[in-house]
Order: sequence, then C-alpha cells, then structure tokens
Amino acid sequence: MKDGIWIVDAFTPVAFRGNAAAVCMFDAFPSDKELQLIAAQMNLSETAFLVNTGPLAYKLRWFTPDVEVKLCGHASLAATHVLHQSGLLKKGELVTYDTLSGKLTARVLDNGIEMDFPALPGTVVKAPAALKALGVDILACEQNRDNYLVEVKDYETLLACAPSFKKLAKLECVGVIVTTNKDVEGFDFASRYFAPAVGVNEDPATGSAHCFLGPYWAKKTGKQQFHAIQASKGRGIIDVTVKGERVLLTGQAVTTLKGHIRTTNPKQQKQKKETVAC
Repeated sequence: MKDGIWIVDAFTPVAFRGNAAAVCMFDAFPSDKELQLIAAQMNLSETAFLVNTGPLAYKLRWFTPDVEVKLCGHASLAATHVLHQSGLLKKGELVTYDTLSGKLTARVLDNGIEMDFPALPGTVVKAPAALKALGVDILACEQNRDNYLVEVKDYETLLACAPSFKKLAKLECVGVIVTTNKDVEGFDFASRYFAPAVGVNEDPATGSAHCFLGPYWAKKTGKQQFHAIQASKGRGIIDVTVKGERVLLTGQAVTTLKGHIRTTNPKQQKQKKETVAC
C-alpha cells in the first residue's frame, strides 16, 4: 500500500532550519514494529504517524529512531501543517489528536500553527551527579515526568554546553533541558535539549520541552507569554503562552519533501497470517 509521507521543518519560517520531522498518513496503522522501522529509516528526531478517525479527528503517534514517545511538539506542528497543506484542515478549524498524552488540539492561524498542550511543570530537585556530564555550572534544577531542567547563568554558557552524551544517556529520564533568560537578545529565554537515552543527542527544536519551560519561566518571572529560541544549529523559534494547566505553543513550518512510502497493508498482513495458519 502506498501512503503519503512528508518531511517538514518545524518551528521555523524558512526551509532547512528549525527541526525536521517526517509525517506519514495511513488508512490504518501498520504494526508497531513497522512503525519503528519507518522511524529508524527516516532517522529524524521524530516521525509522526496519523490515522483519520472522524471529522477533524486523528490518532497521532510519535516515534524517535529508537522508541515511541508520549509527546512531541514539533512533529505535531508538522502533522498539522501537512493536514493544512493537503486541504484537510482549513485556517481557523480545530483539529483534535488522540495521543498517549490525551486529547491535543491545534489550529492554523495567520501567524502560524497554535497547539494546545498540557503544561508539564517540574519540582525542585538536587541535581544528580550524572548532570555533571553537561560540563556547566548549574544554578537550579527541576524534574518533571520526562525530563530534567537545568538553568545556567547566561546565553554564552548555554551555547558553550558540550555534554558527554554517553554519560547523559545513563540518566533515568527522556532528556535534559538547559535554559537561561540572561543575555538572550530578542527573546525572553533560550534553551537546548539533549535526549541521548531515546536516540536524539541534541534535538533542534522541541515543543514538548516548552511545556516544562513555559511554567518554569512563568513561575520565575511572573509572565505568561514568551518569545523563545532553542539555541541549536536549527535555531527553532517558539511562542509560548501559559494558561493554567495548559500551554499554547505557536510556530511556523515549511515542507521540504513530499512523496509516498510503501508499507504492509494491515488487512493483507492479517489475511496472509490466516492463510499460513490454515
């Protein structure tokens, strides 16, 4: 069966910046094994898989090259961009995604794509010894369900961070966010995100990390709206609005590749198994 596949640069207004995600649309999901093989073949930080379940409703799953994850912002933005570009989602309409993080919604606005995600605040913890692998002085450390968040003194320190990925991968978490709001010209705060434990040494632009970063900086500054940069080579640009237990993430996206991918039709696969069993 031939299905649509796109590669989209997310959280950027121009091609070949931000964070690339693959988006695959199916009539029905192939096996988990095949989804993981596709994500490994794409070799991007995330691949999004979509199946339509009703009017403006989709089942959405995300895979790194190594594992399925509970939440991915940039691949969700890429998926919404693909729906809009394919004529399946009009500007202003609300699309609902059924995911491992519950129901998520998104809509296309004049200034980009807005996604409504759960806030994922952390609690203050003592920095574990393994975080010394970052090679920077830690001003503050918090932990939520997935990640550690580390604050450093300024933007120069953030850019100079060169962690030992082998050591970071030993942490019992998905990844580590490093952030600062000092000397970040033109933005309210900056961050970088390292997730070697799930096969992504440094992610260029991470929407889910901002579900932690938004509440963190809201608590520290009293502000609710932020214009943020993820200071990777991709330079992801993310607007963040904290609204109680929700976080609105807004960004732009650009398609760089469109094609078809050949997969096993789940119905054919079932019939083949039944024939062999007979």
